[in-house]
Amino acid sequence: IDGGFLKDSGVQISEMSSGCICCSLVGDFDRALKDVHEQFHPDRILIEPSGVGKLSDVIVAVENAVKDVPDMQLNSFVTVADATKVKVYMKNFGEFYNNQIESAGTIILSRTQRLSQEKLEAAVALLREKNPTAAILTTPWDALDGMTILSAIEKVSLADELLAKMRAEHEADEEEHHHHHHHDDEDEHDHCCHHHDHDDDDDDHDHCCHHHHDHDEDEHEHHHHHHDGEECDDPACGCHHHHHHADEVFVSWGAETVKPFTEDELERILTALDSGEYGAILRAKGIVAAADGGQWLHYDFVPEEHQIRRGPADYTGRLCVIGSGLKEDKLQELFGL
Repeated sequence: IDGGFLKDSGVQISEMSSGCICCSLVGDFDRALKDVHEQFHPDRILIEPSGVGKLSDVIVAVENAVKDVPDMQLNSFVTVADATKVKVYMKNFGEFYNNQIESAGTIILSRTQRLSQEKLEAAVALLREKNPTAAILTTPWDALDGMTILSAIEKVSLADELLAKMRAEHEADEEEHHHHHHHDDEDEHDHCCHHHDHDDDDDDHDHCCHHHHDHDEDEHEHHHHHHDGEECDDPACGCHHHHHHADEVFVSWGAETVKPFTEDELERILTALDSGEYGAILRAKGIVAAADGGQWLHYDFVPEEHQIRRGPADYTGRLCVIGSGLKEDKLQELFGL
């Protein structure tokens, strides 16, 4: 039935029935997967097992099937779960249900709009007990677009986005200085300044996704160390002070949350980040649900300046803070998590 709907939307389907790709249909699955790859050369292959199965077994079957196809790699493994039945399914179908939850890189919750905030938080807490690192999509589906869901599946982290922006700004500053320095000193024979390159289905389903690229995963609550760029090693260099961020070690703290915020709450939180009480905060960014039920709240922070605006929903509320000497427990308390 699902295959018929997908074909109508233009998706190429290769259906397999009367067996299991983990055991009785292993050979057929291997051939089908390679045939799809050779015939269509797709960017992605989505695999949806039907019936009751263990996601861990499906992952192994897929990995075995593609191990001799170098440009095909397991990209993500996704479970769709009914948010209204998490506790019941864990109790009644523990072996299979819990395996799907534990093995998933992303858990997409359906029917979240039917739950109160309290019950949604309780459902997410149960899932977190089984899987502390998966991205959990809690936003009602009709408020999301495909790219937002894909960012959850492929674990696009706010920390990576912020660090990329910081590196780009740093490199732009260096390029501007290098250009200015070159013109100022064009009559001299020697230069000490060097330019460096810096580097609403009710049933639960497993989905495996193949892609031609690997993607890093970030955790539900995370903190990472980041080395940004390099520094000119000539002690006599006049541009030395322009590399003041180059050898710093940044730490990022982040969390996912279903908690809604008011603009006043965010204003208080972002103002507090300037106090020094939570570490030396260089950047902060977040997208959270609005307590008034309207468009989501997006915020950006740099020292002594922040902005709050309305924007589209994310797959769940996401927070990120980057700096040095971060007080992670105090940050968690500040955001009320």
